[in-house]
Amino acid sequence: MINEKQQIGKVILAGAGCGDPELITIKAVRYLQQADVVLADRLVSKDILNKYVKDDAEIIFVGKQHNATSSIPQAEINKLIVKYALQEKLVIRLKGGDVAFYSNVLDELQTLVENNIPYEIIPGVTAASGASAYAGIPLTARGYSTTVRFLTHYKKDVLSDQYWASLAAANDTLVFYMSRETLGIIVENLVRHNIDADKLLAVIEQATTPQQRVSICSLYDYDTTLKGITFASPSILIIGKVVALHDKFNWLQNAGTEDLYFAPVQ
Repeated sequence: MINEKQQIGKVILAGAGCGDPELITIKAVRYLQQADVVLADRLVSKDILNKYVKDDAEIIFVGKQHNATSSIPQAEINKLIVKYALQEKLVIRLKGGDVAFYSNVLDELQTLVENNIPYEIIPGVTAASGASAYAGIPLTARGYSTTVRFLTHYKKDVLSDQYWASLAAANDTLVFYMSRETLGIIVENLVRHNIDADKLLAVIEQATTPQQRVSICSLYDYDTTLKGITFASPSILIIGKVVALHDKFNWLQNAGTEDLYFAPVQ
């Protein structure tokens, strides 16, 4: 625990938006222009860092990626936050998307509170909002769905069989974060529980970036359409009746390249 009389800086936990650098908030930009240190996630556009961070600020990349050996452990990120706050610096912990959606913000909040470090939280455009908007898929379109469930399925035992049955039966839009590697398992479980055939699957790669690609199929046709494709990271999955709206309201064409907008963690 830090001595209460010790002079310390301040930490800003901010969402950078989900790809398009213009989706960052004005408030986050204002703090970036003042920051002494920026601890940036992998899924933060380099354009944001190049344009808004002042020249003498220190930028530290603390990217994490599932199964990547060079990912920065959360414990190390926590130490960096405390280290620079103790130097009386303004520290921006810049996260991709929004800080409240699958961002490990709880660990960082606990670290800040335990060390009596002042902080603020700035929201951002999360991947579900960005991907659905840039794909022309309103998540709660009237007559299609009134409820959205935000989920993740990065390993097999995250959801119980009973919960899969609930997901298949509900008239909800399902949005899966960090689940491209288990896509086949997700489809298998929903089909096994007889999900309605008019609930379609959309895989949105690198949403809101110039490399965005949208792939859509029936869950019952997955094995003959999308199975076996290696989708880029990040990818977000949208499942539900609303996916059918993409054909009518798609305003952004798929990228003609398979280049990566965000560099992977090796």
